[in-house]
Amino acid sequence: MNRNRNLWLVLILLLTAFSAWVAFSNRILIVNPATNETMIDRNVAVKLGLDLRGGLQALLEADVPADRIINAEDMGNTKTILENRANGLGVSEVVMQVAGDRRIVAEFPGVSDPEAIVAALKQTALLEFVDMGDTPVAAGTAIVTDTDASQATEGQQVYHTVMTGAALDTVSVGQNSVGGTYAISFTLKSDASQIFADYTTANVGKYLGIVLDKKVISAPTVSTPITGGQGQISGNFTYESANTLAIQLRSGSLPVPVKVVESRTVGPTLGEESVRKSVLAGAIGLAVVILFMAFNYRLPGIIADLALIVYALVSLMLFKLIPVTLTLPGIAGFILSIGMAVDANVLIFERLKEELRAGRTLSQAIDLAWSRAWPSIRDSNISTLITCAILFLFGNTFGASMVKGFSVTLALGVLVSLFTAINVTRTFLHTALDNLKLGGHQSWFGL
Repeated sequence: MNRNRNLWLVLILLLTAFSAWVAFSNRILIVNPATNETMIDRNVAVKLGLDLRGGLQALLEADVPADRIINAEDMGNTKTILENRANGLGVSEVVMQVAGDRRIVAEFPGVSDPEAIVAALKQTALLEFVDMGDTPVAAGTAIVTDTDASQATEGQQVYHTVMTGAALDTVSVGQNSVGGTYAISFTLKSDASQIFADYTTANVGKYLGIVLDKKVISAPTVSTPITGGQGQISGNFTYESANTLAIQLRSGSLPVPVKVVESRTVGPTLGEESVRKSVLAGAIGLAVVILFMAFNYRLPGIIADLALIVYALVSLMLFKLIPVTLTLPGIAGFILSIGMAVDANVLIFERLKEELRAGRTLSQAIDLAWSRAWPSIRDSNISTLITCAILFLFGNTFGASMVKGFSVTLALGVLVSLFTAINVTRTFLHTALDNLKLGGHQSWFGL
């Protein structure tokens, strides 16, 4: 028995040391000393949500007639494409959720130009490879292709579309070795490779227009037949413009067009003040709980306070490793869980007093207190976890990310508190008290 307790003590101390390392670090870097090779290099800085960091929250709605039924899968795919475009544009920690059957709630923490972000997300990016024949066309020229010939005015020439962007398999941004300009390299799907090979073989020396949303972005000459299913879009690109185009081409058009029906900007000053007050509230709450446990339960309470510190470190470590994006309600959930973390200890210590008054030895009283208090601890925490699951599903269904944040941090806090109450506090108590003679130290236990 003592061997198992010693093993638990070692594991708890190692977990505490690792948790403290992660909690007070912004980066985890582990290097193999033998080869000097980086094994793990991960950013573990705390991720703050929109209400704490500042940024843009936008409500997007399907831009279709009200009587049109929208498939849930199409809305889900639209959300995924929008997320991919936002992440590709360098907007980190984007949160998007489908709300109902026609709306998407989008949050962009830390953005400096919200209008540009939303405009970029809504672009449909219809790419066409158009046969220009012997006619050179300047970039930026608006044309009508045979994919939408109905829009052509009388006498306006309609060029033939060889293939569309649907034929693309992969798209990437690269830099030309000559001149250092940027270009978009692409590969074609197998069925389109032959179409492209046949066209370029028959039209060497002619112009192939690359048209985005009915505007020419480049019109290179077909210098040689392209039979390998690979090509490159070149032009007067900066890295940013090339990357934006590549993102649009990779993501494709939106299954459901969207429009912005509401948006609001959260200033970073409000976020900083919220963080400061939240940290202060958490520190006060933790201090009050520690003092309460120490004065009311004496030595066991002090040991529970040590377990509470372990709880706080492990919780913060999980928030940073998962990672959990902290919002103001999320921090509130964590502060609430601090009180719940000692709830199990209160039940156990009251039971411990009863066992000691009944004449049990200290070791027997500790074990009986835990085993007899466990059913109540288990049932109360399970009911809390069920509530957290309901809140999470509600927040996920209706796009309430702050409700989700509260439920996630509270649920993690409950799970960690169960571990610290059942394993950490019990191990610490046995380690400190197994060799203590109760007769001369009853006041240490509030008896």
